[in-house]
Amino acid sequence: MQTFQHTAVLMDEAMTLLDPQRGGIYIDGTLGGAGHAAAVLARAPESSRLIGIELDPAAIAAADAVLLPYAPRYTIVRGNFADLTGICRRAGIDGVAGILLDIGVSSHQLDTPERGFSFKYPAALDMRLDPDGPIDAAHIINTYSEADLADVIFQFGEERASRRIAKMIVAQRKSAPITTTTELADLVAQALGGKRGKIHPATRTFQALRIAVNGELDVLKAVIPAALDLLAPGGRLVIICFHSLEDRIVKHAFRDASSQGLVRRYRLVTKHPLTASDAELARNPRSRSAKMRAIEYVG
Repeated sequence: MQTFQHTAVLMDEAMTLLDPQRGGIYIDGTLGGAGHAAAVLARAPESSRLIGIELDPAAIAAADAVLLPYAPRYTIVRGNFADLTGICRRAGIDGVAGILLDIGVSSHQLDTPERGFSFKYPAALDMRLDPDGPIDAAHIINTYSEADLADVIFQFGEERASRRIAKMIVAQRKSAPITTTTELADLVAQALGGKRGKIHPATRTFQALRIAVNGELDVLKAVIPAALDLLAPGGRLVIICFHSLEDRIVKHAFRDASSQGLVRRYRLVTKHPLTASDAELARNPRSRSAKMRAIEYVG
């Protein structure tokens, strides 16, 4: 099995916003390889504690090894950050100093062929962030109606040629099910006239399928109010997104929370999203699409 490797993005910026030196309880809702979590624990006082939430068993094993020097100051929970409220309730936590959510797929997941996230490798159409999830990408591709397929590809992939792609998928699957990443990628490229540029023609379709398989946008919409309610006075929610659909949700949710101020008052810490520096882009090209926003519970 491939060694779990993932480079955490916007590390310095995230630590500045979270300010773990203040101490308290921190939650990394997307633990991954524990890059951000380890940085929090390294900077936080000995009395501080971190809860890491992660769906992927491979990531959990890697994170546990990385965080071992900080035991017993951390707890790893296998689960979805959509259950943030329940996880904190079961842990007896009702106020936290900081919450970090790094939305998206890790480098390890993208680079592990059998996970089916990438069209770079021939693999089964999977794309589940949780390997035990009920629906994979093959199910969507081979069972959704042409209209529903087009909707998924257009709404979640912002792909203008969604109807053309859906039509070709449905026509192809009448002969035999579409089962591999490369088969689907070639089909999409064919539907788009084989156009090749800096971005592979199947990129938007694959993004759309991944979002649909994992219900990512619904989860994000649900977790933001839950996370805001968990913040103690002075606590901050920091969210890193990797495409415009996610960032738009975060932007609007933060703006609404900061403008209401009826019972709980919030302050926008970042009026505009923070992005990777030139130095980080040179080290990690995948950071190019990362956008980070933060909001603080005033009290």
